[in-house]
Order: sequence, then structure tokens, then C-alpha cells
Amino acid sequence: MDSYKIIASESVTEGHPDKICDQISDTILDAILAEDPDAHVACECFVTTGLVLIGGEITTTKPVIINYEEIVRSTIKEIGYDDSSIGFDYRGCAIINTIHSQSPDIAKGVRKGEKEEQGAGDQGIMYGYATNETPEYMPLPIVLAHKLTQRLTEVRKRGILPFLRPDGKSLVAVEYKNDIPFRIEAIVIAAQHIEEITNEEIKAGIQKEVIEKVVSKELVDDRTKIFINRTGRFVTGGPHGDAGLTGRKIIVDTYGGVDSHGGGAFSGKDPSKVDRSASYVARYAAKNVVASELADKCEIQISYAIGEPNPLAVNVECFGTEKVDIKKLKEVVLKVFDFKPGLIINHLKLKRPIYKKTSCYGHFGRNLPEFTWEKTDKINELKREVNL
Repeated sequence: MDSYKIIASESVTEGHPDKICDQISDTILDAILAEDPDAHVACECFVTTGLVLIGGEITTTKPVIINYEEIVRSTIKEIGYDDSSIGFDYRGCAIINTIHSQSPDIAKGVRKGEKEEQGAGDQGIMYGYATNETPEYMPLPIVLAHKLTQRLTEVRKRGILPFLRPDGKSLVAVEYKNDIPFRIEAIVIAAQHIEEITNEEIKAGIQKEVIEKVVSKELVDDRTKIFINRTGRFVTGGPHGDAGLTGRKIIVDTYGGVDSHGGGAFSGKDPSKVDRSASYVARYAAKNVVASELADKCEIQISYAIGEPNPLAVNVECFGTEKVDIKKLKEVVLKVFDFKPGLIINHLKLKRPIYKKTSCYGHFGRNLPEFTWEKTDKINELKREVNL
């Protein structure tokens, strides 16, 4: 008997309050890593009407001069908040800086020994996931949700839909038959806009220039529900409409709720924090397993204790889709991939200023040169180890 299910995922634009914070935190991280790759950074941001608060722990190994105010204002300007009439703009917002040095107790555990013996920056559980249902090796709902919000931003910045403002969200619900996506159940778009525009114009513009440019006609049928600005009005948005905070969109950042997420967010954290680096290597391992056709789906779970270089446990789960014995597959994964924090950082080249690009539209499923964890360069090694 066939099985059916509907899975939904959401995304937000770079003008969403939480994503403003992620971008500011990661831009500060990049600025520090550009000067000192060995710096330890945990930078948080909070935004609301007329205010940006940055704080957290930053410790460098050499003198580094960072103009935090310039970073904050230039990031907000690039996003598109450049008009005081919409309640938030890069010129007029107040900036409060409460950044201080990292706790010496944490630094002691992280910095001991060479690369092989570098301890985890915190305790935690991290997950990586991959599926063969899309070319990106990502779940289809989150892939489409991200593409919709990216397109919302593109048509705003290019002037194709000049009535749009920076804040926006998308949601895509996909129906699966026997675990294979075959149609879209619903598409939801909420897009901030100027006041002098009708709801009919908004709907027509977004339907034509966003949805139809992103979503394949083969996935849409006469039962697909499309909701665009369902309340009829979205003029007040951004930090003027809702406060924002770094790390509050972790499911948007990963797999859209299709797979598990560990306890931590990514943005603003240097790679000594395993919340970030271990999540990246877990994705790297899972993606290579699926790309090697050793499984249709793969989840890697890794757990750490603070200050310890070796993970407490590494679990491999393929949900019954594995093509080889799961015990053998786990042995191979542990042989092919290094899960010590220092070795992860070294192999994936994570001490570079690459993180601003990760802060919007997902950390995974994007084949950018900086995203080393998206490479599928372990396929031959994995196949050789399982004797394929």
C-alpha cells in the first residue's frame, strides 16, 4: 500500500530581523578572522526599533582593530534598510557594544595541544543530513523555500518589484508518495511592501516574478494552495515590526525540520565551537555517503564534551535506505572522516573569513567555493572501503 505524507519547511529573507542579526554576527566574525585566524569569537546581536546591541566573547591572539560600528551600519545598508520612514535604517540606529573577552576556563580546554588534540569548544550534539531527492542533496521543501526568499530579495534589489521592502518569509509544503516528493501542497509568501500598493498588485507581481520563476510547473496542480500576504497588509516589518536575535532561525539554517538539529546555532561562532564545525563535517560526511550511492538518506550524529578532542559518539542512521550493512557503513565513515575539532577545522579550512555568506538562505545545499563541507570528494574512498 502506498504511503503519503506532507512535509513543510520555511525560509526568511535577509531583511528578516533575526537574519539581520545573523549577518551582523557573521560579518564581525569574518572581520576578526581576516586579521587573526586563531581568534575565538562568540558574537551575538539583538535588533529592535532604532537599536542594535552587539555583545559576546571575543579573544584574539594578536592585536586586532575592528570598527564594529562601521560593520553594523554597512551590513544594514547592504540589506536595504536605508530609509528612516520604514522605522529602521543604517544611518540613524543607535549601536551599543558590550563585547568582552572569552572566559579563560573555556579557552583553556579549547587551546590545549596541537591540531589533533584541540578540545571541543563546548559540549553538545550535532547533526548532518543528506538525501538524494534533489541535486543539492537536500530535502525539497527547504530547497524551494530558500529559492523563493532569494528570489524575493533579488526582485527587490533589481527593481523588478520595486514595491517590496527587505522583510519576508516563505513556506513550502510538499507531498510525498512512498518517500518521493511528487507535488506541492501549498506555497506561502509574506513580503513586506510599501503602503502605496494594492494587495492585488502584490499578489500578481509575486506570483509572476517569484513563484513562477522558482517553482516547476510539474510540481503544481489544481489542488495546490497559494497564499500571498494572507493578512492583506505587511507594511510594518523588519526590526520596527519585530525584534531580532542571532541564532533564532536554526531550522531555516539547516534542513527545514526534515532532520534533527542539535542544541546550538551557528552564526557569530568561530569554528572552535563544535556547534558550527561539527555540524559542517556531519553534513560533509552524510552528503558523501549519499553521493556515493551507499544510501538514499543519511544522518550523522556527533556528540562532544568540552575540552575533549575525541567525540563521545558518532552515530550513522540511514532510515533503512542503506545499500550496505549499516554496521560496516559506520566503520567506514569513522575511517574516512576525522571528527576531532582541530582536524575538522584544518580539513575544511574553516579559519577563513567565509561566514557572512552562510548567514542567509541556508548553510547547506549551496555549492559555493567557500562551502568546503559541500564537496563530494570522498566518494571514491568510501566506495573503496566498502569494496564497491
